[in-house]
Amino acid sequence: MKQITVNINGDNFYDLESFYDEVDRVLTKDLGVKTGHNLDAFNDILCGDFGVFNYNETLKLIWTNFSKSKNNLGDELMSTLTDIINGHDHIEFITID
Repeated sequence: MKQITVNINGDNFYDLESFYDEVDRVLTKDLGVKTGHNLDAFNDILCGDFGVFNYNETLKLIWTNFSKSKNNLGDELMSTLTDIINGHDHIEFITID
């Protein structure tokens, strides 16, 4: 099974809307449309077939500057986002401060 590696960089966003812009940039590049900017759409993107990886591929998701993201987005939202990510068995999730 093919594995795709993607990096979400906490230096590239400062609030939830700019986080969704970062997700669009790294996970749906070349898709040609803007995704829904909400938690359900984020979850759907992580299922695959929305850009950089297909449904049958695994994803290595590296979140750099994670502490900065946590400071910008808050503990509760970060907990929700990481729960969504960790809810996908095909995703290897790595955080780097």
